[in-house]
Amino acid sequence: MHDTSARPHSLFTEHALRRRAEAVLSKSVPVADPNAPDTPSDFDLSPELVPEIARAPLAPAAVLIPIVVRPELTVLLTQRTEALRRHAGQIAFPGGRMEPTDRDPIATALREAQEEIGLDPSFVEPLGYLDAYRTGTGFRIFPVVSLVREGFTLELDAREVADTFEVPLAFLMDEANHRTEARTWLGVERRFYAMPFEDRYIWGATAGIMKNMHKRLFSA
Repeated sequence: MHDTSARPHSLFTEHALRRRAEAVLSKSVPVADPNAPDTPSDFDLSPELVPEIARAPLAPAAVLIPIVVRPELTVLLTQRTEALRRHAGQIAFPGGRMEPTDRDPIATALREAQEEIGLDPSFVEPLGYLDAYRTGTGFRIFPVVSLVREGFTLELDAREVADTFEVPLAFLMDEANHRTEARTWLGVERRFYAMPFEDRYIWGATAGIMKNMHKRLFSA
């Protein structure tokens, strides 16, 4: 069991989350300047590598951050299949590339969540956007923080998703669980955030977006 008692439990209730979201989250699509110095990215801990990724154009994408309204709020995450060409086996939020038919990133996030894990949009209440997030693989991600009420069922797309699981929001928003780790990328050491939970290794863009959620919603 993970000790999440470092933060008052009252921070992680539906009411408290709604109040903070209304105060700080953007209701409109956030400005996404990939060259802005404060734009969160895969390279927040290795800023010297940013020029390497800034050369490539960024494709717009969106992810759903599904916070399930249970007695203890949880975040619903996916484990990608090992057969995928990119990010095989990694932990991710439901989401993907924006399509021309998507009205906005919220529509993308809801569509992708339904396609990937069968999450019915009628159970989802978007609360707003975090900061746009730049990845080293050429995407500009718009993260959509959402509440998901209980009663939903899931049907996974076996081509993309091997498993789903939930992590307590209090665990993910506790800085004691935010690790800094490193791997070699293009012959250079790259540092990144990781938030291992039980036997799941949460890192990369997923951990980076959750770090931004902590900054926006729970650091004050």
